[in-house]
Amino acid sequence: MARGGQGLARIAVVVRAGAAPLWWLGVLAAGIGVLVPGLTGRRIGVLAGAALFIVAAAVVASVRRKRYTALARSADRAGKHDVLQDRAVTLRNWRRGHRWWLLLAFLAALGSAFAVPAAAGLLMAGCGVGLWLKSAWIGRREQAGEALLWVRVDWLADDNGRPAGKAVRAYRSTGIAAGDAAPGGARRKTAAPV
Repeated sequence: MARGGQGLARIAVVVRAGAAPLWWLGVLAAGIGVLVPGLTGRRIGVLAGAALFIVAAAVVASVRRKRYTALARSADRAGKHDVLQDRAVTLRNWRRGHRWWLLLAFLAALGSAFAVPAAAGLLMAGCGVGLWLKSAWIGRREQAGEALLWVRVDWLADDNGRPAGKAVRAYRSTGIAAGDAAPGGARRKTAAPV
């Protein structure tokens, strides 16, 4: 462990951070796109969009799994001086860093509706579903290994928030109860009051 500790962000939370914005912006773009007849017509646009949705979800969910697995296998135990970043802070940081890309993707999806209605919006939504599926896969690995996976925050900043990017050299691990996010990056359910 580095002296003085490191700020650590949950891997699954970082992966999941883009899922909701991509899903909702994609659904909105597809809904608006259906209102435009487009060059291909609505029926072809929606069918093409459905195919793109399925392909995007599958590709995004499966890409770089070997890298995630290799980094998880070699994860070092987090030290007592490491600072675990809250789920809300991780989500906010990722979304702030990608807000212009999300806006550009949304505008591109709206513009493409004049050619192929709803297709690009459904593609965006499929990418969001793929991220949810990937975070669920990471959550299953965390539960099976009974260890949550974390990445240094400064490495995320160097690599545009990609938890398996080139700047990321290793993961850290903690017990399954650490932090405020459940395995898979979802908000941890608090125990019901007695």
